[in-house]
Amino acid sequence: MSEKSPFEPVGHESISDAVVDQIESMIVDGILKEGRKLPSERELAEAMGVSRPKIREALQELEGNGLVTVRHGEGTFVSTLTGRAMSPALLSLYARHGDAFYDYLEYRREQEAFAARLAAERATKSDKERLSDIINQMQKAWEDDDMEASQEADIRLHTAIVDASQNTTLMHMMASVYDLTRQGVFYNRRYLRTMDGTGEALLQQHKDMVEAIILGDGAAADAAARAHMDFVEQSFRNGQEQARREERAAKRRKLSV
Repeated sequence: MSEKSPFEPVGHESISDAVVDQIESMIVDGILKEGRKLPSERELAEAMGVSRPKIREALQELEGNGLVTVRHGEGTFVSTLTGRAMSPALLSLYARHGDAFYDYLEYRREQEAFAARLAAERATKSDKERLSDIINQMQKAWEDDDMEASQEADIRLHTAIVDASQNTTLMHMMASVYDLTRQGVFYNRRYLRTMDGTGEALLQQHKDMVEAIILGDGAAADAAARAHMDFVEQSFRNGQEQARREERAAKRRKLSV
C-alpha cells in the first residue's frame, strides 16, 4: 500500500476483530463511503501488518453483518447502507407536483447551511486543502466551459463541505440526497446555468462558502450556503414563470392568426 493508505497496522491481541473494528470505524466516520471498493486482501494485509487469512476472516464477518459486499472477480465494496432518500413512487409524485420540489430545496437549504457552519468550526487542514482543490477545479471547468466537469465538481464540493462538518449522520444522509442530484432526479446544473447565463454566479457562491469555511467564520458560511440555495430556488421559480409566459404567448399567437 502507498503512504496515502488510510489503513493502519493493528495489534495482535485479536487480529480479525481489530481489522473489523478499524473498517467499521472508517465506514461510520464516512472515510469509506458506500460503493467504495476496498483494497485487495494482499494490500490490506500489507497495510495492517496482518496475514491474509485474518483479513479474509474479517471481511467475511463484515459481509455477514451486511457492511461489505463481495463481487466475485471485481473485489469487495462497502454496501449500500442508507438506501434511497425517496422511493421511485415518491420521486414520481414529486415530478407531478411541482410544489413538493420546493420542499426538497427547503430541506437542502437547512442542511447545507448546517453543514457549512459546522465545517467552518471543525474543518481540518486536510479538509480545507480538499475544498481549495475542488474550487480550483471548478474555476478551470468554468474557464473551459466544461459543463460535465463543472457539475461533477459541484457535487464533490458539497460532499466535501459535509465531510468537513465531521458529523457522520449528516455525511450518510446527504450522500443519498447528492446521489439523487447526480442522477438529475430533481434538477441539474445545466438548467441552473441557463438561468445564470454564464455560471459565474454559481461559481462565486461556491467560492464564498469555501472562503468562509477556510476563515472559520460559521455565520458567513451559513449565510453563503443559504444564499446559494436561495439562488437555486429563485432560478427555478423564474424559469417556471418564464415557461408559463411562453405558453400563454404561444396560445395567444395561435388565436390571432
